[in-house]
Amino acid sequence: MLENNISTVNNDVKTLVKDAQALFTAATALTGEKAEELRGRGMRALDTALAKAHEAQQSAVAAGKQMAQTTDAYVKENPWRSIALAAGVGLLVGVILGRK
Repeated sequence: MLENNISTVNNDVKTLVKDAQALFTAATALTGEKAEELRGRGMRALDTALAKAHEAQQSAVAAGKQMAQTTDAYVKENPWRSIALAAGVGLLVGVILGRK
């Protein structure tokens, strides 16, 4: 779910930035009110992109905190399993690194 959300936000931000770039490119060829209107639209598109990126960052931080809390609770409830799991992972990494 988080990966889909991040992917969607990433695509939205890319689209908004491309739209803003197109608006700024068009505004360079124009003068007067029309150019100001296009620059304003471009700035609003960039502001929207920044807001979406900030939302994605907040969502990722919240998900990370939730995973940390879940892991902490699991370790506190199952200390010996956690030790065995950590030892197993350490052994596996050691064997893999020892072969290279």
